[in-house]
Amino acid sequence: MVRTLDSLDAAGAAVGVRVDINSPLTDAATLADDARLRAHIETLTELAAADARTVVIAHQGRPGGDEFGTLEPHAERLDELLDAPVEYCDATFSADARSRVRGLAPGGLLVLENTRFYSEEYMQWEPSEAADTHLVAKLAPVLDAYVNDAFAAAHRSQPSLVGFPQRLPSYAGRVMETELEVLGSIGGSPEPRVYVLGGAKVADSIDVARSVLERGLADAVVTAGIVGNAFLLADGVTLGAASAEIVNDRSPEAVKQAGELLDEFGHRLYLPRDVAVERDGERVEIDTESLPAAEPAMDIGARTVSAYADILEDAGTVILNGPAGVFENDLFSFGTRELYEAALRTDHSIVGGGDTAAALRSLGLEGFTHVSTGGGAALRMLTGGTLPAVEVLDD
Repeated sequence: MVRTLDSLDAAGAAVGVRVDINSPLTDAATLADDARLRAHIETLTELAAADARTVVIAHQGRPGGDEFGTLEPHAERLDELLDAPVEYCDATFSADARSRVRGLAPGGLLVLENTRFYSEEYMQWEPSEAADTHLVAKLAPVLDAYVNDAFAAAHRSQPSLVGFPQRLPSYAGRVMETELEVLGSIGGSPEPRVYVLGGAKVADSIDVARSVLERGLADAVVTAGIVGNAFLLADGVTLGAASAEIVNDRSPEAVKQAGELLDEFGHRLYLPRDVAVERDGERVEIDTESLPAAEPAMDIGARTVSAYADILEDAGTVILNGPAGVFENDLFSFGTRELYEAALRTDHSIVGGGDTAAALRSLGLEGFTHVSTGGGAALRMLTGGTLPAVEVLDD
């Protein structure tokens, strides 16, 4: 059983809190979106109010990437969001960083530097080995407890995620607690349950479809985006070379795997009835019976939206994972917006995080029962997989 903040006596304790505040940055290396920071405010506020000495541990970007950088802007934004003093340290486990932790006042917060500035953090480890990395071995002695609130990174086994629980009493933060509770109890959510699988992560979505269909968690799976295109190809629809190439580039085995699912679960799988392409700068919708098209499919069409909306109308629970098309382009945001608005009209709606959550924010949609903070971690849970960072919290 995973212990939560309810079990932590935080007063005066130095508490290391792993959060996931990995955020999009502007060209000037400032925060372009603070949604992930806001997600952790409840946990950080609770610890500050309990007079914990809160040490924030996090990463930003990946080595070599455009958004790889310091956590100083994150510390500045947290200082604005929290009713508690927030300091920034430009090191993670150096002598200076450890001294700053020791000197932190009760109720205060200290944001340590990007854990991925150190090569160990960008590798996967067994928990026992992660406990002996420089990061954990140096930092753990100045901490009294560890809280993991980074659900979005829980599918990884990096030192800051799985090493500290080997050395310190460890707990789940409020984000982690909520995610595990909601995503772990989908089997008990209102029926019928409808999964909407779209986006570009074809292999992952096919794995989700297989898992929820085999385990009886889905009464219907509706497909869109590149995922839907893979199923159309498997069903014998000639989409056109451009669309087929995109599917095969994403996952060479996708069409074969989609075909196997159609053979076994075709009565619960729903495929697009039309697609939208760009032709002479305009949106053009084409029925699947009238394909192929020279242009790549960029969205589902109005016929598909209408059919899918009817399915969602009767759903007790809708689980959204992936957009219906290239929602960033106004010409092709229609399918995603319409499906998500239909999901909002159900009593229970769960959003799988990652690109799906980004689409919600882009389209200005709110009111879902639960919006996950995790993309890969949410997918892992939806497929019945384990999360290394959660396993080590298990008491």
